[in-house]
Amino acid sequence: MQGSVTVSMAAPAEKIWDLIADVRNTGKFSPETFEAEWLDGATGPALGARFRGHVRRNEIGPVYWTTCRVTACEPGREFGFAVLAGDRVVNNWHYRLEPTASGTDVTESFRLEQNPVLAVYSLFGGQLRRRRNLRDMRKTLDRIKAVVEQ
Repeated sequence: MQGSVTVSMAAPAEKIWDLIADVRNTGKFSPETFEAEWLDGATGPALGARFRGHVRRNEIGPVYWTTCRVTACEPGREFGFAVLAGDRVVNNWHYRLEPTASGTDVTESFRLEQNPVLAVYSLFGGQLRRRRNLRDMRKTLDRIKAVVEQ
C-alpha cells in the first residue's frame, strides 16, 4: 500500500526542508504524530540518524512510540525515514521538494513494506488506512504551507 500528496508552496525549498527535516517540528504539523525526538545523541537530520515519534493513531488512540531511521537526507531536496518494528522496516515516509517558478512543490508519500500480514490487512480495511494517510498528508502539507508562506 502506498500513496502521495503534492502541495505547491510559495517559499524556497530550503526553508521548507528545514521545517520537515527537524523531526522535533512534527507535532506542529502532523495530525497523528504529536511529538518526536532525536535518539542516540543525534541533534539533527543525517542519513542513518534515529528518532522516535509519539503517535496518537487516528487522532484518538491508541497512543504509542515508534522508532524511525532517516533514509534520505538531502537539504532542500528530500527527507525520508523508515518506521521500524525492532530492526524490521514496516513503513517508509518521504518528502520530495521540487523548485518551481513560484516556489516549491512538496510531495509527501508513504509506502508500507509488503508482507503476508499487510496483504490480509489490505483486504480488511487497508484502503481506509490509505485514505486516512492521504487526508493526513494533505493536512500536514497545508499546515507547513501556512507557516512557510507567512
